[in-house]
Amino acid sequence: MKLPRRRFLHLAAGAAVLPVVSRIAGAQTYPSRPITVIVPYPAGGGADSVFRVIAERMRSFLGQPIVIENVAGGSGSIGTGRVARAVPDGYTLGIGNWSTHVGNGAMYALPYNVLTDFDPVALHQVFYLILVAKKALPANNLKELIAWLKANPDKAFLGTPGVGSQGHLAGTLFQSITGTRFQHVPYRSVSLAMQDLIAGQIDLIFADPSGVAPVRAGSVKAFAVTAGHRLPAVPDIPTAEEAGLSGLLLANWNGIFAPRGTPKDIIGKLNGAVTSTLADPSVVQKLTDLGSEIPPREQRTPDAVAALQKAEIEKWWPIIKAANIKGE
Repeated sequence: MKLPRRRFLHLAAGAAVLPVVSRIAGAQTYPSRPITVIVPYPAGGGADSVFRVIAERMRSFLGQPIVIENVAGGSGSIGTGRVARAVPDGYTLGIGNWSTHVGNGAMYALPYNVLTDFDPVALHQVFYLILVAKKALPANNLKELIAWLKANPDKAFLGTPGVGSQGHLAGTLFQSITGTRFQHVPYRSVSLAMQDLIAGQIDLIFADPSGVAPVRAGSVKAFAVTAGHRLPAVPDIPTAEEAGLSGLLLANWNGIFAPRGTPKDIIGKLNGAVTSTLADPSVVQKLTDLGSEIPPREQRTPDAVAALQKAEIEKWWPIIKAANIKGE
């Protein structure tokens, strides 16, 4: 049967509109099923522990379960790649930070682009690193540690969550500032490195918030934080500046990212759920206890996260490439 030309064009136009209408309807009813959030590190690490606190409260604002999937490996690039390849419908999201969305782009030949293959959703955490050592190390403050490292070049082992991670760069910066030398031991996560530090298998770590509990328990020695101020979670630990070392300043962050092309209405709903979650005093207290700081509201928007990521790339990529740091 042949259709009149006008009728054919009318049907064709209607068919073309259907996907758009479907996306709009999907955004309006979102979420209608559980949301999977990929954490690109093993369970129990800093990024994982912090997001589990947030996810527990976000569920009540979104009305759907949040399923956390730990996909470790490749300094976070394996799990992050899963997010990049996911359908951009808001049902698969990922946790991203400096390593996954800044550092890895300069060090690995990735099958995705850290800047153009994701849509930022929200920033939920800013944190700093804590320089810690095994209890048996014969130093009780930062000056004594530096003196011991100088007297024992290349004998100490620094554990990090991978080549090019911020813990690795912190160690490189520390050596440059102090004139010390020690060996690098990459792990799949800082929590695994911490286990070996407590067991005395390695000597040093620049720990993320997952290191707060061992510090409080006295399982490790803490020498300094890489912030310009003392951290509320561990107020007894001095800043590097206070401990006599200038220039050791490093900040990290965690946020939520979606695959590029996720509808803006969905990103808006997710950002609103994060904002509401971080307005809950009980959540803020839990995150503070884990060593986190909550970024100001204006820094949590998708546009602000995109600007932060771009600025970090412009700052760090030349440094990483000049140092010839490459992923394994």
